[in-house]
Amino acid sequence: MLKKTGTNSSFSLNFPSVPVIFKYLKRLDGLEKSQKHSTKTLSVMQYYQKINTIYKRSQEPGPNHNKIIYGDWSQPEFEVLKDLKWEATEKIDGTNMSFEIVTEEGPFPDETITCININGKTPAANIPGHLLKVMQEKLTPESITKVFGKQVPVEGQFEDEWKIELPWKIELFGEGYGVKIQKGGNYLKDRADFILFDVKITAVKGGKSVWLTRESCEDIAQKLGIDIVPFIGWFTLDEAIEYVRKGFKSVIAQNPDYDAEGLVLRAPCGLLTRMGERLITKIKHCDFY
Repeated sequence: MLKKTGTNSSFSLNFPSVPVIFKYLKRLDGLEKSQKHSTKTLSVMQYYQKINTIYKRSQEPGPNHNKIIYGDWSQPEFEVLKDLKWEATEKIDGTNMSFEIVTEEGPFPDETITCININGKTPAANIPGHLLKVMQEKLTPESITKVFGKQVPVEGQFEDEWKIELPWKIELFGEGYGVKIQKGGNYLKDRADFILFDVKITAVKGGKSVWLTRESCEDIAQKLGIDIVPFIGWFTLDEAIEYVRKGFKSVIAQNPDYDAEGLVLRAPCGLLTRMGERLITKIKHCDFY
């Protein structure tokens, strides 16, 4: 059955474990326009961490209110690491979306229940109907188990009996973009889509989460048939600021004259703050004018 959670969509799927899990998976379709809030889901929805602009913004009233303060870094780590080469990808002007795939033990032995949640930026996010429909058709249980599943023998059973195990939680973060989403008609003239920018895996419940490398994200995107945000290059923060200030054309826009919104930059080697958050920032072309 297809369940809804607020403005988010949730597929609840029963994944039998033996003999081979993916043989028993079923695709569930349907889209309800009316969505009522419910907390009866297998997990608490997760959200992508807030990405700070590289510089602080003026809070003074007047014509410069909310303008960036050039040279005043929004996080102290940015100044310390500004001369390192950061991984830069094109910033897409859309709406933050994610797939959250959680696998729990079912009520019967050797049974698991996997829930595929489609989340907006917040629980109150109003996901456009045409985008939600696209995302509901984006993943299948077969593709999930093929990409993320691990075949393991069933304990206490015959040698040729196996089951497919999934990580406890898989999170695919990206942007919903295209027609009727922000200025997305420049990207896609007649449709909406989902484009991946990050993947986080939590192998076991209560365990540590791991952000995957760009190379792993590209591999997953290719296997799932999902687009991924374009890689632009490696920049120091000063180089990235100048690159965005000058402006550059979007790599993925169908409109060849469309200027990219900016860059998203990730610190090398997955560096974290002392609070355990990723070191990630954004630079927007419009902030310089």
